[in-house]
Amino acid sequence: MTESVNELREVRVMHHIILIGFMGCGKTTIGKALSAYYQWEIIDTDKLIEDMQKQSVSEIFAEHGEEFFRRLETEVLEKLDKELNKPCIIATGGGLPLCEENRRLLKKMGDVVYLNVDAGIVYQRLKNDTTRPLLATSDPQLKINEMLAKRMPVYEQTASFIIDTNNKTITEINKEISGKINSIKFETT
Repeated sequence: MTESVNELREVRVMHHIILIGFMGCGKTTIGKALSAYYQWEIIDTDKLIEDMQKQSVSEIFAEHGEEFFRRLETEVLEKLDKELNKPCIIATGGGLPLCEENRRLLKKMGDVVYLNVDAGIVYQRLKNDTTRPLLATSDPQLKINEMLAKRMPVYEQTASFIIDTNNKTITEINKEISGKINSIKFETT
């Protein structure tokens, strides 16, 4: 019995905290706060892809299309799953969980935290951001509403738990996530 408890503890130690959610929900910002709190490295999947391709996400979309970018996301996740040997905070791109294989990998790799945010808040945060290729449209507010409606069920299905980020400070969100993570750890030890 003691051996299986130790195995569970080892598995929990290797679990990563993975942040998913719509663009502009705060994955990178919250990821940095969690990284400081846990003293774990933060990994941003979009940044890894940009480094790998030596192009920005916008340039990759423009030159190769969304389908190519989605395949790169899967490659990056597979690589992280094989190569990470210590717990990390992983901030994903907003569309990464859309692929079924990515959802499977995310769940395997750790505790998946869906940072939920209202469409109106996303629009306010991103209305002047020209680096988001999927919002390069005549009506970005409508596009946000449509995309969020489609993606929300996928995010919810993938998540270990959901954190509502609307009108909360980074500190409040960080405390809520760490509290949930700590309660999960307690349940498995």
